[in-house]
Parts: sequence; structure tokens; C-alpha cells
Amino acid sequence: MSGTLYLVATPIGNLEDMTFRAVRILKEADLIAAEDTRNSIKLLNHFEIDTPMTSYHEFNKVEKAHTLIAKLKEGQNIAVVTDAGTPGISDPGEELVAMCYEEGIEVTSVPGPAACITAVTMSGQACRRFAFEAFLPKDKKERRRILEELKTETRTIIIYEAPHHLIATLKELTETLGEDRGITLCRELTKKHEEKEKTTLGGALKSYETKEPRGEYVLVLAGKSKAEVIEEARAAFEEMTIQEHMDMYLNQGMDKKEAMKAVAKDRGVSKRDIYNALLD
Repeated sequence: MSGTLYLVATPIGNLEDMTFRAVRILKEADLIAAEDTRNSIKLLNHFEIDTPMTSYHEFNKVEKAHTLIAKLKEGQNIAVVTDAGTPGISDPGEELVAMCYEEGIEVTSVPGPAACITAVTMSGQACRRFAFEAFLPKDKKERRRILEELKTETRTIIIYEAPHHLIATLKELTETLGEDRGITLCRELTKKHEEKEKTTLGGALKSYETKEPRGEYVLVLAGKSKAEVIEEARAAFEEMTIQEHMDMYLNQGMDKKEAMKAVAKDRGVSKRDIYNALLD
């Protein structure tokens, strides 16, 4: 009988956030696959966990996954931990989980801290709908494509960034989304010197003219407002004549009445206004 793969969330800063279940699972597991054993040993020592560890990180995640799968098939229970937070979220784990499903191996999660959730809930930005982007791609072409997609994103956007790239990323975001776009910069989450700065992209850039970025950042950006999306759509439709606008819907198979109703809605006017304009 195969063992179970446990994805164990660990504290992102404050050790008091470690759950009782996480400690128990790490003690009971046959093996802990850690992103950085040098970092994880501090956590294990603190909670008096003496389970053997093996490295499982970004640069060996595919090759090492086969080794871990073989151990799981032998019946061993393996816990995966990363340097901080929940495995698989911008950290190793995703590939191993996929392989476990292919091999019919049980996978479960031991929930706990995640920087993205911690940041968005305390950001003061809308929380109901959000898009998690993690670190933006390093490839310039792919990065530009993602930034262009974010132009029309109406959900709150969560981005991770390292301190030495923060200012450059803020400049890119300002150029793409505009200096008035709302943002909350979060750093040192759950730690003694935790900081949250709710401002605008323009305000954030000005703020970092006089201070040096320190620590890992979670950027929580307001999505594009629905009012702005509607206004831009109306502006685009107004570049068309009303007859061209009507023809667009008629060519889609709508009858004249339905087309007039759709054109009126697009332009934010009454159906009678469209009717009269067509008569003129």
C-alpha cells in the first residue's frame, strides 16, 4: 500500500503560526522533503522534530520527484515543506502533486500560512475576487504579455517581489496601470516589524525615493474599476457610427430590435435615442 504525500504549511515569519497538526505530521512522517534543509532544520529543532530530511527544490524538483514517488510507493509517508508558507504556491510542490495523481498516490494538505492570503486580507483592497500572479516572469516578452493582461484585470492582483527588484517593478506597473492605481505594499508579514503601506503606484514610487526596499514584498493592487471598463468600452463604441454599430450586431444574427437594444446599452443611451439617430 502506498504512503501519503503531505503538503505542510510552515510559518512565513512568526513561529507561533505553526499548527499542532503540522508539528504532529512532521514528527510522524518517514521523510521530510525540504526546499532548503539548512533553513528547515531551524524549524525542526525549535519543535523538537527529528524526522530525516532530504532536499527538494526548484533545481531538482523533477528528478527528485521520481525518487520521492518510489519511496511513496514503498509505503513511506512524505511531508513536503518550503522555506516559508504553503508548498506549491510559488514554491516547489506542484509537479510532485501532479505525479502523485498520475500514480494513484494519496495527497493531502496540512493548511496554514500563505503570504498571498495574509497580505490580501489585511491590504484594505477588495478581497472577494483576486488574481494571484506570484513573481512576474523574468523573460521580457512574457513579462510584457502578463503586464498587458493586467491592464484589463478587474480583480485584485497579488504580486510577489524581491527588494532589489521592487522599484523597477513599481515603475513597470505604473507605466502599465497608471500612477493612480491603488496598491498596498506588505513586507515582514507576521513579524515584529510588519509593515503595510496603502497608497497608489505613484505614491509608492515617491515613497521609495527616500528609503531602501528591505525584505520580501507582497504587492496587492486594486483591479481596474468596472466603471472605468464600461467607460472605455463606450468610448470605443463611440468611434463607430451608430449604423456601423448596428451592422455589427445584425451580422451576428440579431434582429433589428435586439440590435438596437444592444447598441443602446453599449452607448449608455435609450433605445429611442438609437431609433431617432437611425431615422436621421
